[in-house]
Amino acid sequence: MHTRPITKSDFDHIVSVIDRWWEGPMSTLAHPIFFYELGHQALVVENEGMMLGFLLGFIADKPVKTGYVHLVGIHPEFRRQGVGRVLYEQFTEACRHEGCMKMKAITTPGNEGSIRFHVGVGWTAKEAEHYAGEGRRRIVFEKELA
Repeated sequence: MHTRPITKSDFDHIVSVIDRWWEGPMSTLAHPIFFYELGHQALVVENEGMMLGFLLGFIADKPVKTGYVHLVGIHPEFRRQGVGRVLYEQFTEACRHEGCMKMKAITTPGNEGSIRFHVGVGWTAKEAEHYAGEGRRRIVFEKELA
């Protein structure tokens, strides 16, 4: 497996496969801002030219410098083979290098795969009522880097 920064052709590929990889409509979450404006933090894992997974993330400066994982996708045939762990390790190291004090990610209640993954790699998980608006609960993951 090889990790590298995202390219425009990678982004185009992500938009074309994400609905199949996630088994539902998700392509709107792969907003172009995560390539054009925030793409310097985005990563791709590939093997022999085939994309195995991607991570769209960015660094937020307030309230403390935080690495935020927005969207991750793993090719269905390569799940549970360490692709997600590699992406998170590389992104975390980049965030440390940039002076981040913590990491953050969010998912919906019931996304058991995401919850298991984040807890398994050492993140804390807390359910937050009304996080995404009235009556819209989310699971908020955090990991301290300091």
